[in-house]
Amino acid sequence: MTYSVDIYNAKGKVVETLWLDSSLFSDDKINKNLIHEYYLLQKANARLPIAHTKTRSEVQWSGRKLFKQKGTGNARAGDLRSPIRRKWGTAFGPRSERTFVKSMTKKARRIALFGLLTLKAQSDDILGLDDFALGAIKTKDALTVLSSIGLGWKKILVVLDQKNEVVEKSLRNIDGIKYLYVDYLNPSDLLYYDKVLFLKPALEKINTVA
Repeated sequence: MTYSVDIYNAKGKVVETLWLDSSLFSDDKINKNLIHEYYLLQKANARLPIAHTKTRSEVQWSGRKLFKQKGTGNARAGDLRSPIRRKWGTAFGPRSERTFVKSMTKKARRIALFGLLTLKAQSDDILGLDDFALGAIKTKDALTVLSSIGLGWKKILVVLDQKNEVVEKSLRNIDGIKYLYVDYLNPSDLLYYDKVLFLKPALEKINTVA
């Protein structure tokens, strides 16, 4: 099946229909296992191993044996740094040297990303915009444009082709809206946001990826 995306103007009128490349956006290439793997990779690679406990060799305290080994009737205790004592050395606690980094081939990431975009296209969650037509940085005008194309109360991912200070600063204070550049599309954002709004140049760029 071939999918298309309606391109709106700032007044909410459809001015063009862009057909998506069937070699990129194809039902046959949707692999949900790869999408899930790519999502886990993104989350794992963003994880910071901040939890860290000290072993008995790292705890600063006396290594003197508390009392003699035999004859006291007590347990055969070692020094105060022993892991069996509260607040001292930990035997198998988390260490900050641990790495959670996962790897995935470029080809697999590409298949997963376009598969996810195809799922969005199936549910009509991809829209295009020829231009925000903002004369100045103004959040109210940006909201007016979004409302005119029926995106007033949805979680929206706005995809830009290049840096645009006027658009970025007009959108950044609106709850539920995030902007990013087309080269940084990722599964986490595509799964979280209800609708994906591409500026026309960004959509053309991703539709012609070699």
